Amino acid sequence: MAMLHKIGRLFVIKTRFEAWLIIYAIALGAVERGRHYLEIYPGAGGWMLALACTGVVFLAGAKLLDSVKPAQPAIAMGPHMPRLARRPDLSRSRPRWHRSRSAAASRSSSRRD
Repeated sequence: MAMLHKIGRLFVIKTRFEAWLIIYAIALGAVERGRHYLEIYPGAGGWMLALACTGVVFLAGAKLLDSVKPAQPAIAMGPHMPRLARRPDLSRSRPRWHRSRSAAASRSSSRRD
């Protein structure tokens, strides 16, 4: 059972580079199959099947790239720093500084003097 687990790990896509290599291989196969369809079914039917074969590459490639996490850069590139996670207690709909009523009353009372 451990040997099957080791062999199974060989078929796991870990990086985006591996995903791009697999997408390239799928694209080569799809173009070859589309070429055969054009030979077997001349006319519009062959062209539709060939386009369907190449269209599948876009769907499979998108799924593969979405399933692999992109590598995080070690440092921020460019003039902007990366966004930090916001604290959950702050929201944009609520002002950050609140003036208490007692402070407002004490200021107005100090002006009367």
